[in-house]
Amino acid sequence: MSVAGLRKQFYKASQMMSEKVGGAEGTKLDEDFKDLERKADITSKAISDVLCKTTEYLQPNPASRARLTMANTMSKMRGQVKSLGYPQAESLLGECMLKYGRDMGEDTNFGGALVEMGEAMKRLAEVKDSLDIDVKQNFIDPFQTIIDKDLKDIQHHLKKLEGRRLDYDYKKKRQGKIADEELRVAMEKFEESRDTAETSMQNLLDTDVEQVSQLSALVESQLQFHKQSMQVLEELAEAMRERVNKAQSQPRQKRMPVSRPSIDYSDPEDSNGGWNPSAAAPPSYSSTAAPSFNRASSRQKRNSADQPCCRALYDFEPENEGELGFNEGDVITLTNQIDDNWYEGSFRGQTGLFPCNYVEVMVPLR
Repeated sequence: MSVAGLRKQFYKASQMMSEKVGGAEGTKLDEDFKDLERKADITSKAISDVLCKTTEYLQPNPASRARLTMANTMSKMRGQVKSLGYPQAESLLGECMLKYGRDMGEDTNFGGALVEMGEAMKRLAEVKDSLDIDVKQNFIDPFQTIIDKDLKDIQHHLKKLEGRRLDYDYKKKRQGKIADEELRVAMEKFEESRDTAETSMQNLLDTDVEQVSQLSALVESQLQFHKQSMQVLEELAEAMRERVNKAQSQPRQKRMPVSRPSIDYSDPEDSNGGWNPSAAAPPSYSSTAAPSFNRASSRQKRNSADQPCCRALYDFEPENEGELGFNEGDVITLTNQIDDNWYEGSFRGQTGLFPCNYVEVMVPLR
């Protein structure tokens, strides 16, 4: 830096200290300039904050944004032209649904529905990617240009104006010690910077039509996004309704209960405390195991004399559809014997299957 430059810096610092510490008053800018500066400052903050929030709106996950920014920076350093895209939440959900739907099998009702919905989620992610591209081109990039060029120019001119004001005020305060020519040049430079700063701020405010048009482009992009998303979701909703109707119209397959294995306690010396797989059916119970059998009511005896029936030795809680539940002592009407392990009967208006070893036959089937 030249000697003249160092001297000017000293003048500025000295004048600033006088104003900050000594309470000296500097040259006042007119009210119109201050009002223009205030409006330009609000516009500058609005553009910066709206641009930041728009990016968060399109890419809400801060961790993903940070990783994407780092990956794209590394790609540029390596000379790779293509940049990575933001991982849309719809895409991640769609991939999860597709994976498990295919694992289940597309021929199953639930698996097919997962695959169908996963594909729809992937389509929504593509629509969201299109929204990102449109907003970036028609809204983010123009606003970023304003920040990078217009707002930086305004800040530069205002900073330069403040420096020249300090230089002019220092020399004006020492008028007589400073050459008149030098004072005149300082005043001309101060006025020149004020005009330049005022022009740059006015230009920013005069471009509000362009800024409104960019906001309109943002709205149009969002409108297209929601229209396309609605179309995808309507098609998906119709497909889901068809699947529900188809599933409800199909008859449910009746599952035949299997016999329950039991533990044989008859020979504890040969047992190691585990389940004996050779015992295919539960042990049978004699009438002595249910002493209350001999105390049945006269009505139960009359019913048993009329039709095939049996008496419950234990409580039975149904675990599968088609099974008949009862409590110890209940009398069940026998209607059929399915196999060696299962009876079919009715009790209290309900019909179902129950294991043979849970009952004692009072009147056998004919």
